[in-house]
Amino acid sequence: MRHGKKFNSLGRQQGHRRALLRNLSCALIEHKRINTTLAKAKSLRVYIEPLVTKAKTDTTHSRRVVFSYLQNKEAIKEVFSTVANKIGDRPGGYTRVIKTGFRKGDGAEMAMIEFVDFNETYVNSKEEKKGGRRRRKKKSGGQAAAAATAAAVTAKEVSSEEE
Repeated sequence: MRHGKKFNSLGRQQGHRRALLRNLSCALIEHKRINTTLAKAKSLRVYIEPLVTKAKTDTTHSRRVVFSYLQNKEAIKEVFSTVANKIGDRPGGYTRVIKTGFRKGDGAEMAMIEFVDFNETYVNSKEEKKGGRRRRKKKSGGQAAAAATAAAVTAKEVSSEEE
């Protein structure tokens, strides 16, 4: 039974699962985007987001805490310099998981996980859009009156043409 189980064990023992998430985290920090199965990507997101939050404050204590999770000096340097500087103003949600289909060999659902601010195509499209949700723009008083008079004029022209 799975009463109160709050994480996906990924079919592995604790030590193997810890090593897997550690290696996936280091790969994500190094490459900024990796392809893996959907279950591993979701587990990785839960694992790495608190580490990036810790990396926002560059102190010796936070470096040691993050190092205890990653065990990789190069990854620590990268996450505290490049990643933390680019994502520092964000209140959370540092990673994005995108489903990419099914693996041909065994049919496992695959996904791409990436850091949000490192994908230039998404960042540029958001800047061009400059808006959140789509909604109709309301006409202001002057524009509404102009539109009403234009509609009345066209209605008169149509009625005069019919006569």
